Parts: sequence; structure tokens; C-alpha cells
Amino acid sequence: MSSLDTLKDLFTHLIEPWLFMSISARHIPTTIATLVSNRQWTTLFSPWGFNEALFGHFWATVGPQVKSTAERRVIPLLEGRVRDGVVQDQVVGPPVSGRVIEIGAGSGMWADVFSKIGGGSEGEAQAGGVRRRGVKPGSGLTKIYGVEPNPQSAEALRRRVEEVGLDGIYEVIPLGIESLSDPEAWSGTTIEPGSIDCIVSILCLCSIPNIDENAKALYKLLKPGGRWYVYEHVKTERGGILVSLYQRILNVAWSFFLGSCRLCKSTGISLRNAGAWSEVSIAQPPDEPPYQMLPHILGTLTK
Repeated sequence: MSSLDTLKDLFTHLIEPWLFMSISARHIPTTIATLVSNRQWTTLFSPWGFNEALFGHFWATVGPQVKSTAERRVIPLLEGRVRDGVVQDQVVGPPVSGRVIEIGAGSGMWADVFSKIGGGSEGEAQAGGVRRRGVKPGSGLTKIYGVEPNPQSAEALRRRVEEVGLDGIYEVIPLGIESLSDPEAWSGTTIEPGSIDCIVSILCLCSIPNIDENAKALYKLLKPGGRWYVYEHVKTERGGILVSLYQRILNVAWSFFLGSCRLCKSTGISLRNAGAWSEVSIAQPPDEPPYQMLPHILGTLTK
């Protein structure tokens, strides 16, 4: 890459977060109009409530684009083709399978990917004498719990699950992580410690509060040998003090325009400290430059 190309790339990465925030800002009038129309006065005059409503409108516009960009890493990740942050041509580890928890499932952005991995509406599986859509024989996906505490998103997730043919195995849990093992919190089957084969978190842990405690709670749900599939944006580590300082400055405005999402979370450290792992294979993709303001971690952790 020439010096001019490097400067252009640097400028692009420095302004990218501001572009995201400008898109969010353009949704402020629509958000206000919607809240007024629905007479949601409490949300309108609540800084946190309005912040979350604004993010919902923003994500409806930007989410599909983000997904399109992330698929080149997320799909190989779930297929078992990632090692230490690098996408491989061949399978190098187990694909997502068994009983799965999807954290921060939202309105079902990744439901179609699970459907394709599991066979989608074209496949069926026999379970308890009942033919079910959404699972290809031999695919290994037997149950998916979609954790989404936002009521509106949870309802949209249910519709999306039906659309992609996963209604036979995908169960929406409209609760937070802390309630997954609470028998009094929801009417579904309680998720017992040590009963989950895989956890999937895709661009969601940046918005989860108390990440250290929640990561430990999720770790307890995994079976020995269970795997956590991770693709998250995190605090910058490669760019030095100036890049780190710039990211922290960005985070002040980012925290208003992007809901509960935060730029400076050390998510990788929280995951590593969640429990005793037999293998940790997460890293920042090597093609991301040190001055990237939205650096990622990609890979798996095995209990």
C-alpha cells in the first residue's frame, strides 16, 4: 500500500465512527415523532429510554449493512473455519452444534445463518416422533435459545424465526442473561448449568452491562468441552496511546447516539477471565490496521 493509500485508509477509519453517529442523528426527528404518535411520554423524556429508542431506529437502517460486512467472518466462524482470528479455507474446529445460546439475538439478524447451517426450511429432523422444520438431519443443531430482553425486538425475533423455518428448534427468551437459570423468571425450560454445547455472541457484548459477571454466568452454562463463538468489537490495543485516547473521546458521543453500545470495552479480557478454558483461540483479525476505531476479536473459547 502506498503512502497516499495509507493516509486515505487512516482518514477513513478515523471518521467512520462519526459517520455512524451522523446516521443516528438523522433518525432523531423520526424517533421523536414515533414516540409522540404512540404517546410514549416516559420514553420521550427519559435520557436512557430515548437513547434506546433512537438506537432502534438507527439499527433498522444500518443493521443489514453491518451484517453484510460481517458475514465474511461470522459464517466461517460458525462453520468452524477460524483459528486465532484468521478465516481458514478448511474446517479447523467443530462447527456450532447441539444446544446453543445466541446472546443479544435482537430482531433475528443472524437467524437465517443458523437456518442455513442447520438446513433451514428445506431440512427436517425427527425428534420425539415429530417432524420438525429447520434442522437438517446430521447438522448437529438441536436447540437454539435466542436471548433478547427488549420486548419489541423479541417479538420481531419470533416472526423472523418463523420466516426462516427455525420455529421447530429456536426458542426466544425475552430476558437478560442473569435470568437464564432462574425457574421463576420465564415460562420456558430453565437452562441448567453445564447443559449448553455452544454460546454465540455476535456484535452484542459491547451493549451488555456488567460484562464480567455476565460472562461468568454464561460460562457456567457451558458443558465441559463447550465452545463460545465470538465476534465483537472491542477496545483498541494495537494503536498506541494516541489511538486509545481518540477512541475514548469518540466514546463520549458514541454512548448517546449508539444506545448502550460502548467502544472501549475489554471484552476479550472479560471472556478469558470468565472461567477455566481448555483452549482460547480469539484474536484481532490481522487485516485490521492498528488505527481502526472499531477493532474486533474473532474466534472461539473452549471450556
